[in-house]
Amino acid sequence: MDNQGRIELAVIGAGYWGPNLVRNFTASGAAVVTHLCDLDLARATKVAAPYPAIQTTSDYQAVLASGVDAVAIATPVRTHFPLAKQALLAGKHVLVEKPLAWSVAEGEELVALAAERGRVLMCDHTFCYTGAVRKMREVVHSGELGDVLYFDSVRVNLGLIQSDVNVLWDLAPHDLSILDYVLPPHLRPVAVSAQGVDAVGTGFASVAYLTLHFDKPIIANVHANWLSPVKVRMTLVGGTKKMLVWDDNEPSEKVRIYDKGIEVGDQDPNRVRVSYRHGACFIPVLDSTEALARMAREFCTAITQGRAPETDGAAGLRVLRALEAANRSLESGGVRIDLG
Repeated sequence: MDNQGRIELAVIGAGYWGPNLVRNFTASGAAVVTHLCDLDLARATKVAAPYPAIQTTSDYQAVLASGVDAVAIATPVRTHFPLAKQALLAGKHVLVEKPLAWSVAEGEELVALAAERGRVLMCDHTFCYTGAVRKMREVVHSGELGDVLYFDSVRVNLGLIQSDVNVLWDLAPHDLSILDYVLPPHLRPVAVSAQGVDAVGTGFASVAYLTLHFDKPIIANVHANWLSPVKVRMTLVGGTKKMLVWDDNEPSEKVRIYDKGIEVGDQDPNRVRVSYRHGACFIPVLDSTEALARMAREFCTAITQGRAPETDGAAGLRVLRALEAANRSLESGGVRIDLG
């Protein structure tokens, strides 16, 4: 830490996400970004230009030897594991962009190594730090919805088509991390099944449907699609008492809670009596704090307090397990794969 008690942090990667991390950690007041590392030194220098105190380098080993307390890794997924492992071995706290690693085996090794070294390992599941998702969690955990019956999530748009991963690995980590965060720990999936189609010819599914199975009467679905004519970012959570809708494309009223549902009356052998309840719609006020700003503070606070962050390595590992099982299901024609 510096002489003001702030975490000394290095950002690794100056591409799409790295500049956002530099800005938010700098503004947090809880950290000081001392280094920005990228193989493209010119790009790192350009990003660091507004921050004269930041040293730029293309030498990752020099960063690890510099005495920084923590590193924030914003590099391609295949590099997450080797970079995070080296940092943990060097005694650094580590923040990794989603997904945590390229495989469950890699994720398990990182989680075990962080525990062994007593370091904080955090996955930047950014949506879990938005006001909307945090309100969803609050409502679900309070029991206001009653018993959760379903979780449906749609994340579709036209592009950007990836050439090295399927659409689930590209888009579904967001939805899986939200599901993991919003549902209580006793409602975690026990198996997944997935179906998809390679409609582009990349060798990977560009349209896919992921179903998560539970050992309780609840089901969850994620629809991920690179080929939709419109962009949809919507999640529905239905309960026995109320229902919740989150529309991330909605500019202001992103979360709505509907006092709607069905009530099943006395049954006879020939007919089920169902009545419909149509109550009011409530629109809660959401915290407007920028998600990355809250995430940056959570990482720093977890370090100073010596505790696990909200989206720790274990949460990142649960998402990885679902993604890896989804791959196996896709390859097997949609069979159910236990999460173990």
